Amino acid sequence: MIRYTNSLATVTANDLQGFFGGWPNPPSSDTHLRILAGSDEIVLAVDNETGNVVGFITAITDGVLSAYIPLLEVLPDYQGQGIGRELTRRMLEKLEGFYMVDAVCDPGLAPFYAQFGMTGGTAMMLRRPDLQSGA
Repeated sequence: MIRYTNSLATVTANDLQGFFGGWPNPPSSDTHLRILAGSDEIVLAVDNETGNVVGFITAITDGVLSAYIPLLEVLPDYQGQGIGRELTRRMLEKLEGFYMVDAVCDPGLAPFYAQFGMTGGTAMMLRRPDLQSGA
């Protein structure tokens, strides 16, 4: 069974294994924990049997008008169970009072976000692959 939480109180780096799959220079589990701790809002999906985090979503916000969802990920073994949908639903509920909530995604993921009322737009990005690990 999966439970959802907004708290890092019992989460350690050891609970954050297997994320950022396919990234050429992924953040370590310690860095992942720092990312979660530094985010304004988080929602975690935790496997009750193992205690491990199996999915997460983060948001950064100015606290007034705007919020940005930079990361949403569910471990491969847990995909297809509605966890990503529930993480997103819970995060959008937390961000309900904001004028704009933005997420930048690959084109193939646009239909996923569209189910929550999000629409396409134009985004500009600067990516520095050498800093991808967050070290």
